[in-house]
Amino acid sequence: MQIPRESIAIRQAAERLVDIFGVSELAEDTHIAERSDDGGQWDAVFAAGSLFFGLEWRRSGSVGHVATAIRQLGVLRDSLPQGVIPILAVPYMGEAAQELCAQAELPWLDLSGNARIIAPGIFYQNLGHPNRFRRPGRPESAFGPKGARITRRLLMEPSMPVRQRALAFGTGLDEGHTSRIVGKLLEAGLVERREDGIGVTDAYALLAAWWDEYRFDRHHIIRGHIASRGGDPLIQAISEILSRAEEPYAATALPAAWLWTRYAGFRLSTVYLSAFPSARLKEELGFREEARGANTWLVVPNDEGVFDGAELVDGIRCVHPVQAYIDLKDHPERASEAAEELRRRFFLRGNDAL
Repeated sequence: MQIPRESIAIRQAAERLVDIFGVSELAEDTHIAERSDDGGQWDAVFAAGSLFFGLEWRRSGSVGHVATAIRQLGVLRDSLPQGVIPILAVPYMGEAAQELCAQAELPWLDLSGNARIIAPGIFYQNLGHPNRFRRPGRPESAFGPKGARITRRLLMEPSMPVRQRALAFGTGLDEGHTSRIVGKLLEAGLVERREDGIGVTDAYALLAAWWDEYRFDRHHIIRGHIASRGGDPLIQAISEILSRAEEPYAATALPAAWLWTRYAGFRLSTVYLSAFPSARLKEELGFREEARGANTWLVVPNDEGVFDGAELVDGIRCVHPVQAYIDLKDHPERASEAAEELRRRFFLRGNDAL
């Protein structure tokens, strides 16, 4: 389905609110406004029964566009009379963008049927509807295996702009590929061009956009078991054996989060290897391949970029906190707590890394 033009989309969003709150039609004094040149006007200010809303429309619900809208709405909120509820409307709001709105305490709805509206005296939530505006085919993502090298490198030092040519050199990508990926990030509002290079507009928004598309199972995962008394002794033993065998490796996910933060104990040790483990290496590790009850995942990555920024932490080679955070997405145990702690330690709202 095609996204409707702005004036129609704004009215459809307003009519959705009227329907949500059980009002037969828009009030006669509903004002559907055109955007002023200075951006200082709401797209619609209207009544739905006894409730009053200031509605802002965005043509995309991508993380970057939603993050930009949240920043702009922080200013516009001051222009609303007391009692008027600000609300963001988009064609479809993905999970990561929903989380941004929740953190900003901003009500939202989409034209696909989803909404979360929390305001004094109001709690309305209706989630799970599919994207009605998905385009056929699979568009090239900025976060594919090689494209993610750009995001990873930018997030390692999010407060420091970097020249596009330096990005290409540092990630091992050709300049054409780098230009296409940067173009997609610019289009999504996740980065911007500055005098001194490409800069991250909002580190957490960029991280959330990558998280939204990431799937750990796109790597090759060998699940198995190694006899151990617990997670910490296990990752220590694995590290010692791999180092002694001169096998390139890096711990990620739960053990890496533990080593970086000392938060959220773990049982499952996930380790990247640069190549498929030989039978001899498995024997040295005491690794028995079996999915049920696995406490060890040996992972051959779909791109060597996962090792970018890896370093020794307490004698164990770990991926960069950015990669550890992303890899926690599809992990069990206390992965969500570990991810939140990594985010809290290494990313503030905005461009500053701790």
